[in-house]
Amino acid sequence: MGQPDIQAFTACTTLYRIHHPEASINEARRLVSEWIDHHIVRQDKGATPGCDC
Repeated sequence: MGQPDIQAFTACTTLYRIHHPEASINEARRLVSEWIDHHIVRQDKGATPGCDC
């Protein structure tokens, strides 16, 4: 992972926590990681478990 990847991950985690202030930083990181794996890495078009996106 390069510096832009870390910055993008941090930005996504921050956005998640803005919209879900009840989430811990660890929960936000885990959910963002799952979303990236689901939609970017595996290119799955379906919903991510636990997310109605």
